[in-house]
Amino acid sequence: MNKGVNLTYQVEDKPKFPQILVFALQQLLAIMAATIAVPAIIGNGMQASAALFGAGVGTLVYLLFTKFKSPVFLGSSFAFLGSMAAAFAGGVSMSLGYLGLIIGAAFAGLVYVVIAIIVKFAGTNWINKLMPAVVIGPTVAIIGLSLAGNAIGDLTTNGSGLACSPYVAMVCGLVTLAVTIICSVYGKKMIKMIPFVIGILAGYAVALIFTLCAGDNAAFKVLDFTKFENMKWYPEFTFLTAFKGDYGYGEVGNIGAYLGTIAVAYIPVAFVVFAEHIADHKNLSSIIGRDLLDKPGLHRTLLGDGVGSIAGAFFGGCPNTTYGESVGCVAISGNASVLTILYTACMAIVISFIAPFSAFLATIPPCVMGGVCVALYGFIAVSGLKMIQGVDLNDHSNLFTVSVILIAGVGGMTVNFGSVVITKVACALILGILTNLLCAKARKNKEKEENEENK
Repeated sequence: MNKGVNLTYQVEDKPKFPQILVFALQQLLAIMAATIAVPAIIGNGMQASAALFGAGVGTLVYLLFTKFKSPVFLGSSFAFLGSMAAAFAGGVSMSLGYLGLIIGAAFAGLVYVVIAIIVKFAGTNWINKLMPAVVIGPTVAIIGLSLAGNAIGDLTTNGSGLACSPYVAMVCGLVTLAVTIICSVYGKKMIKMIPFVIGILAGYAVALIFTLCAGDNAAFKVLDFTKFENMKWYPEFTFLTAFKGDYGYGEVGNIGAYLGTIAVAYIPVAFVVFAEHIADHKNLSSIIGRDLLDKPGLHRTLLGDGVGSIAGAFFGGCPNTTYGESVGCVAISGNASVLTILYTACMAIVISFIAPFSAFLATIPPCVMGGVCVALYGFIAVSGLKMIQGVDLNDHSNLFTVSVILIAGVGGMTVNFGSVVITKVACALILGILTNLLCAKARKNKEKEENEENK
C-alpha cells in the first residue's frame, strides 16, 4: 500500500485554516446523528451534548495513541447498547447506573489493552492469515450494507413526532442526495471536497420551505423547532452523577453482584467490537493507501480505541468506536488529513457547550441525513468489495467464504447470550473465518498442484 484512492489531502497534509474548519464541520455532520442517537436510545437522563463531548475527547485520545497517523473519528458505539441498558437494570439508582457505565467502559477498555499487548509481542501476521482479503473485504461491505435499512428508513421520516408525509420527507432526502452527488462528481476544488455540507444545507433549505409553507397542513411540516426550547448550556457529564454517592442496588443486592453483571455485559462485547475495529482499519488503510495495522500499528489503534472509549464513557456515558461514516467521508471527500479529525474533535467539544448550535444541528431531520447516509454507507460497502478485486472467485474455497459472509450479514444473523449480542457484522466475520479455515487445506492443495504444473 503506497497510494491513496483519489486523495486530495494525505494524512500528513495541512489544508488552510478556513478550509479545515469546513472539512471538520462535514466530518461532524457525518457522525452527528449516530453519536447522539445512542444516549437518546438508552434514556435515563443521558445527554446528547455530553456524548458529543465524550466523542471529541475520545477521538483526541485515539489520535495521541496513534501518533496522528489514523484519520478517523470515534463516536458512540451501538454495539454496547445492551451493555449500557444492563447498567440500569434491576432498579438500581441513577448514580449507580452512571457509575456502571464508567466501570463497564473500563472493563471493555481493559480487553483492548490486553489484546494490544498480545499484538505488540506476537505481531499482526496471524491476523492477516486469519482475516485475509477474502474475509475482511466482504465483512467491510457488510458494515455498509447492514446500515442500508437505517439510511432508507431515515429517508422517509422527519423523526420529530410530527405527522410529516413520508413522501415529503423523501423529497428532502433525495434533494440532499442529488446535491451531494452533483457536488462530488461535477464540483471543482473546494466544492468537490465538501459535498455533504452543501447537500445537507440544500436538503435543510427544502425542508424549511415545506415547513414554512405548511400552514395547518401537518403533512408538510418537516422541521421541529421545539428543539430550541429548554436548551441546556452545558453538558451534564456522566461522572458528575456517578460520583454523587447515592447508590441504591435495587434487585441486584450488592456491589459485587452489580460489578459481575456489568463485567458480563461489557467484556464479551469488547471482543466483538475488536473484530469490527480491524475491519474499519483495514478499510481505512485501503482508502489512504497505508497499512494502519503496520504503522502506527494495531496495538496503538487498539489502545487508542480502548482508552478513548473509557474517556468517552467518563464524560458522556457511551463507549466509543471508530465510525464507518467517518471513513466514508474520507473516501468521498478525498481528504485524509488527520488535522481534519483533530479539528472535528475540538469542534465537537466546543459545540457541546453552545446550546443554540447544538439545537440547530438537532433540528436537521433524519430524512436529510438519510440522503447523505445513502452515499456514505454505499461507499463503505463498495470499498469492501474493492478489497476482493484481486481474489480468485473461480476458486470455490474463496467463493464459499465470500458467499457465507454476505448472506449471513445481509440476512441479519445475530446471536444473543442474555444481554450480550453478537452483531450481524461479527457473526458474518466469525462464519467467514471458520469457512476460510475449513477451505484452507483445499486451497493449499490447489496451489501445490499449480506450482507443480508450472515446473
